[in-house]
Amino acid sequence: MIALPLLDDAVLRLRKSGAAYADVRHIEDEREHLSVRDQRVERMYRATSEGFGVRVVVDGAWGFAARRGHQPAALQAACAEALAVARAAAALSRAGAGAGVRLADEEAQRGHYATPVLEDPFEVPVSEKLALLTSVTRELSVRGGASARSASAHLSARRQRKSLATSDGTAVTQELVYTGCGLKLMVEGDGQVQHRSYPMELDGGVAAGGFEVVRRFDLLGAVPRVADEALALLRAPPCPAGSTSVILDTPQLALQIHESCGHPTEADRAFGEEVSLAGASFLVPEKLGRFRYGSSHVNLTADALTPGGLGTFGWDDEGVAARKTPLVARGQFVGYLTSRETAARLGLPRSGGCVRAEAWNRFPIVRMINVSLEPDPNGPSLEELVADTADGVLFGSNKSWSIDDLRLNFQFGCEIAWEIKRGKRTRVLRNPMYGGSTPRFWGGCDAVGRPDAFRMWGFVSCGKGDPMQLMAVGHGCPPARFAGVTVGSGT
Repeated sequence: MIALPLLDDAVLRLRKSGAAYADVRHIEDEREHLSVRDQRVERMYRATSEGFGVRVVVDGAWGFAARRGHQPAALQAACAEALAVARAAAALSRAGAGAGVRLADEEAQRGHYATPVLEDPFEVPVSEKLALLTSVTRELSVRGGASARSASAHLSARRQRKSLATSDGTAVTQELVYTGCGLKLMVEGDGQVQHRSYPMELDGGVAAGGFEVVRRFDLLGAVPRVADEALALLRAPPCPAGSTSVILDTPQLALQIHESCGHPTEADRAFGEEVSLAGASFLVPEKLGRFRYGSSHVNLTADALTPGGLGTFGWDDEGVAARKTPLVARGQFVGYLTSRETAARLGLPRSGGCVRAEAWNRFPIVRMINVSLEPDPNGPSLEELVADTADGVLFGSNKSWSIDDLRLNFQFGCEIAWEIKRGKRTRVLRNPMYGGSTPRFWGGCDAVGRPDAFRMWGFVSCGKGDPMQLMAVGHGCPPARFAGVTVGSGT
């Protein structure tokens, strides 16, 4: 990890060169990914990268530059370019001294944070990892029998060592680690092709921590259930169309939160500054504190302190200490995911600590941290939710999704669902889909599960920014029920 005095000295020089604000960071990034399909290695790589990223504000305008490596000369070059970019931007915008960028106040931070790790994922032999993945795909194929068409499994890990110094006096270091794994079986029969994954499709099961995360998911132990459910989907009827009560299990509810709460509460998106990639937001600033987002059961928070979350850290990339911010309180829209700049524009006293960059060569932007649905202290378990539902559908993990540019109207398709009749699961349903409008959907939330049903999920490929940045984000939730939801079957 780079020595902080080197970064402190660079910040001092930037201030003497006319920067009203400056931050300098160095990141060492290590990644590994292994995947096996049908007992053959499909992908295997380990990559490392390191470099400096420098941000400055000069005459009210941002400047950013980055250089690969760890040598002082690379840092000096990044500093010089960041100053030049800021001066050019200021001249172009004619912001002038004292105008343009304003930052919410933040206390100087000092210290070190490290993800709790029991077993370093990069020290576990590759041979052991490949043996596990090979065994998983072999057992999936055996259990799938003649219907099995493809069996795959993967492992991944990432470690970032980060150092940050700012002109506000912050000097902090962090070591962030996350590890994940997953499997999938594809089956074919009677003109149908179906698949089932575990813990979920997308990025699999990912959490902050070491190889103990993989051992906890127990891929081999999940094989029988996954294969049996995949085969059951070949015989299952399509999900009936209509309006009914819907229960979302935690893997699916996590993605629902991501798309219909996490993205629309990003402050830069709400200001109309992040529309090029994935749209704007219906939660515009004039609705803050004045808009009914959901029912009184709905409490959504942004919390960088949640153990095991991919959005858990000591400080964000502006040096703001990890904190918890309400986004929706008893159904009322009350907060945004903010940076120091967007917090100042909203008139807030401080940032929500939601600024992160994918890598050393990317400008930090507003990103989700751990955006979660808080459990009801007196809420039901999943089994009790089902027992309390006269007629409805229980949706499992996601297969496809679509949402409009304002994050308002959406449609999700899932791998599997179960029909509920008179408080009992009955038939497995294939190709289930549900859709709706965000406020109406969350307004129909009539039950949220209890604390011991709360589960933290992670996504490592949330895309945003131009150039694109992929970010690891966390979403926690218990299962929840929603009334009057339109459901049906896709292809």
